[in-house]
Amino acid sequence: MVTLLGLTDVTASRAECCTPLLREPLGQQDAEQLAVTLKALADPARLRLLSIVAASEGQEACVCDLIDPVGLSQPTVSHHLKVLTEAGFLTRSKRGTWAYYRLRPEALTGVADLLAT
Repeated sequence: MVTLLGLTDVTASRAECCTPLLREPLGQQDAEQLAVTLKALADPARLRLLSIVAASEGQEACVCDLIDPVGLSQPTVSHHLKVLTEAGFLTRSKRGTWAYYRLRPEALTGVADLLAT
């Protein structure tokens, strides 16, 4: 698995990562990497932001449209989006003065595959 700033890219090759939890026990390193990835999702604000982006047209949203729905300040929203981006769940592009975030569905599928039977 590839890590960036302590967060795991869940889209890394399956051969480099974990087997599904119900097939065989995780090794210590795989468990630690998966825990870091799940930690990025284990925050209510991050889950809401991820769901808002996922439900947006084209699965993309401007940071300016994400502040009011979660009721947090712009710096706090930006921090949460950075964590989700570094974990591989979102991509970021800059347009003018605004940042736009797009869902990476394969990242969610990767986590789901690990937890599936």
